[in-house]
Amino acid sequence: MNVKQRTIKAPVAVSGTGLHTGERVTMTFNPAPENHGFKFRRVDLEGSPIIDADVDNVTDTSRGTTLTQNGASVSTVEHVLAALVGLEFDNVLVDLDGPETPIMDGSSMPFVDALLEAGYQEQDADREYYHIPYNIHYSETDRKVEMVAMPLDDDYRFTCMVDYNSPVLGTQHATISSIAEFKKEVASCRTFCFLHELEMLMKHNLIKGGDINNAIVVVDKHVDAEELAHLAKLFNREDIDVAPQGILNNIELRYQNEPARHKLLDMIGDLALVGVPLRGHIMAARPGHAANVAFAKKIKALIKKERSRKHVKVYNPNAKPVYDTVQIMEILPHRPPMLLVDKILELTKTHVVGLKAVTMNEPFFVGHFPGAPVMPGVLQIEAMAQTGGILVLNTVPDPENWLTLFLKIENARFKDKVLPGDTLIFRCDLIAPIRRGIAQMKGIGMVGEKIVVEAELMAQIVKYK
Repeated sequence: MNVKQRTIKAPVAVSGTGLHTGERVTMTFNPAPENHGFKFRRVDLEGSPIIDADVDNVTDTSRGTTLTQNGASVSTVEHVLAALVGLEFDNVLVDLDGPETPIMDGSSMPFVDALLEAGYQEQDADREYYHIPYNIHYSETDRKVEMVAMPLDDDYRFTCMVDYNSPVLGTQHATISSIAEFKKEVASCRTFCFLHELEMLMKHNLIKGGDINNAIVVVDKHVDAEELAHLAKLFNREDIDVAPQGILNNIELRYQNEPARHKLLDMIGDLALVGVPLRGHIMAARPGHAANVAFAKKIKALIKKERSRKHVKVYNPNAKPVYDTVQIMEILPHRPPMLLVDKILELTKTHVVGLKAVTMNEPFFVGHFPGAPVMPGVLQIEAMAQTGGILVLNTVPDPENWLTLFLKIENARFKDKVLPGDTLIFRCDLIAPIRRGIAQMKGIGMVGEKIVVEAELMAQIVKYK
């Protein structure tokens, strides 16, 4: 049974203070269209730049997870993303009027409450899960980090173990057997830090919005009355003491293993950066933001690799084309000998398939290994780009007045020769939505069932008439 994507019914806002910046910030969750995913928008900056919740945009994991894109950043995103994933939303645009999400009480529960207040809105498109196909391992021997994602067809399950070599915390475990348990078992669990870390952060002015009400402070050393008085003054309190559980007595633990549950919460939020809903069982020992992000990158790379393989299919070169050569010349400014696409076989909003019939009459064969003619790799990439150009130009009403220019070519690989008599078929798929005329595409070139060339392209259309 297919599950439909969903967003929220109406905008809803929460306000609070950023933990590290100390700035007051209002964050608004907004409904978003199908296949939009999670994105942050900095409404306080010129142009309101958008930052995709994508692992490739992570720029810092030292004290939370920070994303940067389009000249803008947003910090401490993990608690917000955990709430969105935990409530199984697919498409939400998050507006912020500051550089950091509000810390609130240090958990995801305030965001969960706001999202539940907004309500669910089912959408027409089906949710496409990525099912973990086999055990995917990640480890860091120096930090004794071990993570593994295992196949699980029908749910998203987490198991987490933490061990801080601390007599107070000891070794803790936390687990949920289904993502549906997130709200009850995980959402309210707050972030934590050790007293020596808190003192260091305060000394270097790194938690300007810090308040011991938004974190569990673990006391891992002897603290005398003078130091407790100093802490009380620092946090504008009459007095502070150490509770029997080995934490500052300003708050009570919501669960005996609340720190482990919060680490599980962080994992859920950081793994949202893979960009697709997952089906599998995630097990981790001693995880942290850096390890979570590295693990998310490994899973995303596998997804990209598998999706590129799925596109390898045999196309009928004699099928009625979407565009023939004459129609292509009405869109592209290229002309022989630099027009390298003969037909467009498929065209949607997210992919395009083009055909190039390679004959001995090609002018480049005259000088490129004339005794053993091989199509130059750079011209294969050019033909791929022209095919992708049709996809991008299809977004404007007057494509004949626009040019498609390369911005970047990455991961180009040439896997076999292309010879006279071959029919070269290109498929280009958008990696991300087209924004401001800029398209990021994964392209492959096939002869029959064999991939002969592949590359990731970034191009921009510019008006020239």
